Amino acid sequence: MKALLNKILIAEPNKDLGLLVFRILAAVALMKAHGLPKLLNIQEAVTHIPDPLGLGGTFSTYYAIFANVFCAILVALGFFTRFAALAIISITLTGLVVVHLHDAADVQDTPIIYSIVFGFIAYMGAGKYSLDNRIFKN
Repeated sequence: MKALLNKILIAEPNKDLGLLVFRILAAVALMKAHGLPKLLNIQEAVTHIPDPLGLGGTFSTYYAIFANVFCAILVALGFFTRFAALAIISITLTGLVVVHLHDAADVQDTPIIYSIVFGFIAYMGAGKYSLDNRIFKN
């Protein structure tokens, strides 16, 4: 029992495995909740997605789909991970600061949490179990 507790509480974790699981779960959550619904119904998304920067509703929608689907896939694969995470953060922080700045905390929490999660991924990188490591470190 003591050996098991030592292994759980004290042993050095496999950080690269942790990053892999974290990247995949974060990317799947983002795609499922925000990316795929937009991708599967683009015309409706164009009418509902705000255009906070004045670039046009169509551009804003396609950029949101790019970040929430394509960049999420890149993060999950660990390919151009930091770039993809920063693209996702650009959407989440714009949503927070420009669209939801004066909304209640329960509305702001989603973009805050996604910004923290993908900010952490951008800072840490993809780790050893990634295409970035396979392609660029060898």
